[in-house]
Amino acid sequence: MILDSKIPQGPLEHKWENYKKKARLVNPANRKKLDVIVVGTGLAGSSIAASLGEMGYNVKSFCFQDSPRRAHSVAAQGGVNAAKNYKNDGDSVYRMFVDTLKGGDFRAREANVYRMAECSLNLIDQAVAQGVPFGREYGGYLNNRSFGGVQVSRTFYARGQTGQQLLLGAYQALMRQVGKGSVQLFSRHEMLDLVTVDGKARGIIVRNLDTGDIERHAAHAVILATGGYGKIYYLSTLAMGCNGSAIWRAHKKGALMASPSWIQVHPTSLPQSGDYQSKLTLMSESLRNDGRIWVPLKEGENRPPNDIPENERDYYLERRYPAFGNLAPRDISSRAAKERIDAGFGIGPLKNAVYLDFSKAIQEQGKDKIKEKYGNLFDMYLKITGYDAYKEPMMISPSAHFSMGGLWVDYELMTTVPGLFALGEANFADHGANRLGANSLLQASVDGYFIAPYTIANYLADEIHTGKISPDTPEFEQAEKAVRDQITDFINIKGTKTVDYFHKTLGKLLYDYCGLARNEEGLKYAIQEIRKLKQKFYKDVRVSGQGDQMNTELEKAGRVADYFEIGELMCYDALTRNESCGAHFREEFQTPDGEAMRNDTEYQFISAWAWKGENGEPELIKEPLIFEEIQPTVRSYK
Repeated sequence: MILDSKIPQGPLEHKWENYKKKARLVNPANRKKLDVIVVGTGLAGSSIAASLGEMGYNVKSFCFQDSPRRAHSVAAQGGVNAAKNYKNDGDSVYRMFVDTLKGGDFRAREANVYRMAECSLNLIDQAVAQGVPFGREYGGYLNNRSFGGVQVSRTFYARGQTGQQLLLGAYQALMRQVGKGSVQLFSRHEMLDLVTVDGKARGIIVRNLDTGDIERHAAHAVILATGGYGKIYYLSTLAMGCNGSAIWRAHKKGALMASPSWIQVHPTSLPQSGDYQSKLTLMSESLRNDGRIWVPLKEGENRPPNDIPENERDYYLERRYPAFGNLAPRDISSRAAKERIDAGFGIGPLKNAVYLDFSKAIQEQGKDKIKEKYGNLFDMYLKITGYDAYKEPMMISPSAHFSMGGLWVDYELMTTVPGLFALGEANFADHGANRLGANSLLQASVDGYFIAPYTIANYLADEIHTGKISPDTPEFEQAEKAVRDQITDFINIKGTKTVDYFHKTLGKLLYDYCGLARNEEGLKYAIQEIRKLKQKFYKDVRVSGQGDQMNTELEKAGRVADYFEIGELMCYDALTRNESCGAHFREEFQTPDGEAMRNDTEYQFISAWAWKGENGEPELIKEPLIFEEIQPTVRSYK
């Protein structure tokens, strides 16, 4: 298979305009004849469903939560990037393009990255019009702050709850269309399979999570906006319900999976405090604007942080990366924290954290100013830990967070299955091997508001003569039968171990051998152990209850079953890339001072993987990365 990314012709800054000029359209009368399914109601899902509903298409929107407002976009706290240059500090679309491409270690397409930066300019105006309460300066102008990996202030924020506020704006737009009748909303419904007819995506099989009923839904196109699969590690910053099943079921129906091993570990999470935890709490990266990160100079230090004098502290990010300091990118900051913790300088009860200290910022700016910027985050930290971060440093630790990998999509955000689109974190498109902070809300929003409405129309222009898609076909019948059979199999295993037991075991295995650091021996070992664990799962998992009723254990079983296969592919992907880039740090490929060593000669491509059956080895298909505007350089933040 040869991958066609469909990059438009012309100079980089004109590619998106050139595409829009030539994209085919569907006239308003014909849009009423076309049905579109959108799975997921986060920023990407809500925005595209609302946009298509406003345009006049018939839209069905699905989410497994009880309300679209529960989508995990609410957890992106720190801000959303836009190259507005309000601070007059040298920002521009081009500089944002360079920062993002460099931040991703030159493992993303130039055209996609530039388009995201270009569309960022419109997003802020869109959000303000929706009523998003961005932070403002005294005179009323929108304010900005910095995030990791850049040297300008381009991050717009609503205190420490930007994702929630942006999602509320998209939710209002979505519910307006629900009220008009152009969008049908199916909450508490989980997609369990993709249906293809003659090679095209034509619908989905879903399970009503309240009743257990299996339903068929047909459409002319299917859009997946279901987020990432970072919850595969079990302990992560993601909510318990987050999963990778929708994109994985689509992968098994022919959609290639790209760069699955590129999963970001966030440097600013609360540390694990015990085996009882099911998730970790994300503290916004925005805190690194004013907080200074350090560990004691003395190994095994047990004194309270305020008793450790300044000359006995190691501000290791400021020491190692003086040009960016505490705002070094996430992958670099997380690995630096892990290095200090592994070397014996970790702090906290389990010695698994580092300090994030605001004493200098409070002394210089005053407590009220810090409270104005981060008050709700400090309140959350106090509620969870019992410590007052105004009086002593926070304790933070790296934690699994965001998946840069996802379904392979072309410039139009369409997968290798015609009619199947993937938006936001469900695709691989814009972040390369490492995502810069505040670009996740941006990508999800611009995919849904400004990109997909054009590209999906370009596809649907050929569908106006197709007629209504019927769910009463052999393809739908076969897909429904496969779903029902899997549910029956889970219920009938009647083993002795819980689903969570297998999820925890898999998560630890992946974190140890395909987490912040990887090596050949460990990855090969992990593949064998995942296969053994999968076999044990299908023999000894216990799923109580029945399939034709509300059953959360059954939901989890299906997701964990997919995680075994995703985890194995993650290890394959990491094993075949003999270099270190971004979140993919192979211990065999590093500089003498511990920095990532990229290999552009042999690995300047996107790894796309094809499913080859239950017992077949996945097939690697390469999409070469061609850089015309800027040439990859050694990534340095020193």
